[in-house]
Amino acid sequence: MKVYLDNAATTAMDDRVIEAMLPFMKNHYGNPSSVHSHGREVRTAIERSRKKVAELLNASPSEIFFTSGGTEADNTALVCGIETHGIKHAITSPIEHHAVLHTLEVCAQKGNIQLHLLDVNEKGEIDISQLEELLKTYPNALVSLMQANNEIGNLNDLNQIGQLAQAHGAFFHSDTVQTMGHYVHDLKSLPIDALVAGGHKFHGPKGSGFLYVRKDKKIHPFIHGGAQERNMRGGTENVIGIIGIAKALEIAYEDMSGHEAHIKALKKHFIESIKASVPGVEFNGMSGDIDQSLYTVLNVSLPPSEANAGMLLFNLDLAGISASGGSACSSGATVGSHVLRALNHNPERDSVRFSFSRFNTIEEIDYTVEKLKELYAVEV
Repeated sequence: MKVYLDNAATTAMDDRVIEAMLPFMKNHYGNPSSVHSHGREVRTAIERSRKKVAELLNASPSEIFFTSGGTEADNTALVCGIETHGIKHAITSPIEHHAVLHTLEVCAQKGNIQLHLLDVNEKGEIDISQLEELLKTYPNALVSLMQANNEIGNLNDLNQIGQLAQAHGAFFHSDTVQTMGHYVHDLKSLPIDALVAGGHKFHGPKGSGFLYVRKDKKIHPFIHGGAQERNMRGGTENVIGIIGIAKALEIAYEDMSGHEAHIKALKKHFIESIKASVPGVEFNGMSGDIDQSLYTVLNVSLPPSEANAGMLLFNLDLAGISASGGSACSSGATVGSHVLRALNHNPERDSVRFSFSRFNTIEEIDYTVEKLKELYAVEV
């Protein structure tokens, strides 16, 4: 049996997304910047996709900029937000995705900003009172806090953070890569200046993404070389990626509550089954709390095991189960998860991130738990 439980890393493309993209691979191949009919029909499709994304998020089409993915969108919002608005202080947490952490660290190394990291407790929860104090001390700062952590599933309250940021004149950016397509985002009511998406996290194509920037917080372009994306991103547009991400978001919104109910049921069943099968199992961050965490992610901390030490992901792979030890963007790195280190996680315990999608089944969960039970049978 082959089981894919690494959906926080990437998801399978929906067949309907592929169908929407195919005509733009085969027939509609014009350059959207060209003024002839071949170009105009493609330009129309791009703007139709932009309008669809904006409608779903309750934003203006002029606030949506298509990118190559979440990482580029994060870099654009942070680097150009700092430069455009003359920001001198940035506030984030030590458990952000590296697309945010590394970008802000480079800005700090260049002397553009002073970087402030919020404290997190052993559950990965940020200190909101510390955020408020920092904003009082450094008004007009940049605040970058993700809506949901990609490794441990912790959720941040964007309304609460956004209201604090607004009260102190701060530019508020959130990495929403893990939540886009899984939660409703109403950008007319959400107090946020910039957020991002990567299409491959919600059954769209890799290499597709978008950045939302509130119209009264405009920023300079990050990539120069052309007038594309209303002078905000030079380079010929990734047309099939744009068509694909818009279609994927449309599908996600069509039955979001149904998808959520299905995935939550899988996660609940996984938690209950593994607790009964592997004594000493724990859950990192808030991921074991169904209602207080990202419903697509479960980060499992397993008891010390000589047989599985450092080999657990390999053993799962041999059983046909794909999962992750942390963020997929750190694959191949010799250092462990910076998120788990920030939580003072016991290094003797192996941790696995299982992440689910609407394509997963109860049978796959049962098979995975059964294999984990077999792997830990010697010690239990």
